[in-house]
Amino acid sequence: MPAQAYSGKECVCQLRRGVCDQSCVRGMLETPFYIACLRLSGRRALVVGGGEVGLEKVEGLLACDADVTLVAPDAVSELRELAAEGSICWHARGYEPADLDGCLIAIAATGDTDVNIAVFNDAEARAMLVNVVDVPPLCNFILPAIVRTGPLAVAISTAGASPALAKRMKREIGELFGEPYATLAVLLNDARGWAKATLPTYQDRKQFFEEIVGGEPDPIALLRDGDVAAVQDLIAAAQSTYQPV
Repeated sequence: MPAQAYSGKECVCQLRRGVCDQSCVRGMLETPFYIACLRLSGRRALVVGGGEVGLEKVEGLLACDADVTLVAPDAVSELRELAAEGSICWHARGYEPADLDGCLIAIAATGDTDVNIAVFNDAEARAMLVNVVDVPPLCNFILPAIVRTGPLAVAISTAGASPALAKRMKREIGELFGEPYATLAVLLNDARGWAKATLPTYQDRKQFFEEIVGGEPDPIALLRDGDVAAVQDLIAAAQSTYQPV
């Protein structure tokens, strides 16, 4: 449940209750979300709001190589620096519907309910992905907590019920699935070309990789000991087993 959306506070969603009665968030925990990973490289993304939350969203989009446009009358110093160096495009004014033109995704991070609702309604009308921070009813997608280690990414979502719990889970998952898993992912990726060229069926390729990942000696245990060469030897041995006669 977002901090803004509970009984007794000012309504911040499109229902305009005046005082929140929680009607907009009933059933949110039962909503099934379709989990997907978006390829944002080179795609336009809009962030409305130039505060600390807007900065967080901009940085997350930039980390995925998105082409980010910021719309805000004012912006924190970090966002100003990103604009000055050319990392983002900043329009120092209020939101306009045309700001959505050409965008795949829009994130509203303002404290103005009317602006947030306008971004949501305009994006929905264009069948775009839109998220209003901390207001689940004004989102057609939610942003999970992400653990990133090299090529690995683990997403944690509580459907908006408890960001604090998601934060704890992020920390614990990061401790459990760290650098050895990322290194193994890279090593296995290096073998993908060979597997596609050599192994004739999907099942053959699946068996090849599963025997490495789940076999003995355990490649993760070897990598925790820093023995990358031993894992490379495991992969080479598995490849020799499958070499055509």
